[in-house]
Amino acid sequence: MQATSKAAVIHNLEAYSGLMPSMETLHTPKLMHKEMGAQCVSFMHNGLRVSGVRFLVFAPHASKVSVVGDFNDWNTNDHALRQLDAGLWGVFIADLQVGERYKFAIVDHAGKSLPHKADPWGAHAEQYPSFASLVYQQDSYQWQDDTWQQRPVTAKHKQALSFYELHVGSWLRNDEGEFLTYRELAAKLIPYLQKMHYTHVELMPISEHPFYGSWGYQPIGMFAPTSRFGNPDDFKFFVDQCHQAGIGVIIDWVPAHFPEDDHGLANFDGTPLFNDPDPKRGWHQDWHSYIYDCGRDHVQRFLVSNSLYWLEQFHVDGIRVDAVASMLYLDYSRNDGEWIPNCDGGNHNYDTIKVLKWMNEEVYTHFPNAMTIAEESTAYPGVSKPTFLGGLGFGFKWNMGWMHDSLSYMQEQPINRQYHHDTITFPLVYAFSENYVLALSHDEVVYGKGSLLGKMPGDEWQKFANLRAYTGYMYGQPGKKLNFMGAELGQLAEWNHDAQLDWGILANPNNVGVQRLTADLNQLYQAQAALYQLDCDPAGFEWRLQDNKSESVLAHERISDNGERILVISNFTPIPRDNFRLGVPNAGRYELLLNTDAGCYAGSNYPLVSSADSEKVQSQGLSDSVRLTLPPLSTVFYRWLPVIKA
Repeated sequence: MQATSKAAVIHNLEAYSGLMPSMETLHTPKLMHKEMGAQCVSFMHNGLRVSGVRFLVFAPHASKVSVVGDFNDWNTNDHALRQLDAGLWGVFIADLQVGERYKFAIVDHAGKSLPHKADPWGAHAEQYPSFASLVYQQDSYQWQDDTWQQRPVTAKHKQALSFYELHVGSWLRNDEGEFLTYRELAAKLIPYLQKMHYTHVELMPISEHPFYGSWGYQPIGMFAPTSRFGNPDDFKFFVDQCHQAGIGVIIDWVPAHFPEDDHGLANFDGTPLFNDPDPKRGWHQDWHSYIYDCGRDHVQRFLVSNSLYWLEQFHVDGIRVDAVASMLYLDYSRNDGEWIPNCDGGNHNYDTIKVLKWMNEEVYTHFPNAMTIAEESTAYPGVSKPTFLGGLGFGFKWNMGWMHDSLSYMQEQPINRQYHHDTITFPLVYAFSENYVLALSHDEVVYGKGSLLGKMPGDEWQKFANLRAYTGYMYGQPGKKLNFMGAELGQLAEWNHDAQLDWGILANPNNVGVQRLTADLNQLYQAQAALYQLDCDPAGFEWRLQDNKSESVLAHERISDNGERILVISNFTPIPRDNFRLGVPNAGRYELLLNTDAGCYAGSNYPLVSSADSEKVQSQGLSDSVRLTLPPLSTVFYRWLPVIKA
């Protein structure tokens, strides 16, 4: 609709007290998202209440900026923005309503009209072909998660954290093969997460992205949950329902790059406003996308504000930061001559390191119960160390080395694993150098890599037995847990984002067995403090057997703060080990908690003892030992009881 009836208030922004935010506010990351872009505002003017939408956009090199939309028939002359201080342009349009479509029409410094731009701060957007931004009011949703939000602040590294990584568009679809909405997803997913005993769901990027096939890793609308699955209130409803069910929500956040689509940040005001113009610093050769120039103040504030925005406005419980390694190194995936050294001649990107530290400080200052998680694939020191100790300040880091080495080991035929024993033991050398998450993510089941089940050697039974043993081994290792959707089903096909998971395979008892085992492992992990409390502390882990290459048997104990102990033993061959003697440091009884070879998991149900008392028989240099049976291709968990029952 036209706003000519109150045209007098359109341009003169500064005349109305409180309408134009202060520069201090616009430079404060926690407040910026409440002021930039399209904001629904209301104020008194000449004794009358005036309501409408104020638009603020940063385009310092533009010669003209207009807001266009259905309300002015996309005419660039009707609602020109006024040039304000510090590169800002602004306009107030009275009577404009929530839901109105709009874009910015920008003319560069040379007088050239650019393709219409979506709002960089827009909270809601349309899909192809318009990619228009939509006016949205953040405070309309009524949250019901007060109990969750007011829970005591806890040390996350001492908690049991089990993440279910999920791609919204391909977990489950409706009977017509269409996407579930955020609200439909809440109804279907939350009972499933409860059944599977996951503590958190981790969503692959839901920031608005023009290309579905990017899985969200080429975002343009950093402040807008993708409208493929509903509006922002629908996404808030999803988070709200998760919280009411006791489930946390983590989202993937992508500050490493942005695509070159005309309606996005690329060449925003006729200049490379958000990226370095030199492709040696501003262009990702691998992903064919632009790199944020974190040396500029407005880029730093844009990204840090965005990280806080999701935590504040959508109540998410944390962010997993994608592709951190690509941000840390100037020579990431580049040959000699293709990158520019830093001021000291090195390859560290000081600008992005500064931004990551600032982001983490801001998150933990304002949201102490949140967590930040880095996907970082190198040995950069102190990723999960506090910034005041010289670290980057993340709460956790994905353990990419563990994932690579353990999967490499499991892909070997069991007869050959004895020659690769060091591959699976090596990750324990650095297991406590960071606060690690053991992640079996989507990256391992795409681009021809096959599914987890498909990586396992042997016939059908052995494939499932290997997968069960490996999953058990993962849950017995130090580190928080993450599984990508479909792994818990024992899905044979690799992930396909254009379809839902192959739920029909649950007609096969082997697949049901893997699913039940995953649920039981999640439950066991949360029930036994020894399996999680010291995940990030070397005091929580002791090897019992690490050098038995010939039999491919590994054994270790997990320990809690108060000395509770869980013995975890993996037999990575199809040969059962009867009368297997293992040295233990403490006399007592060892009670079976879980056996991945059990019949309820479609295992062989090889007979083994449900409890074993230690004996004064020396083994592995220890004065006490237990005699156990190790089923084929299995992992078993035994709880130590210090007093032998009569």
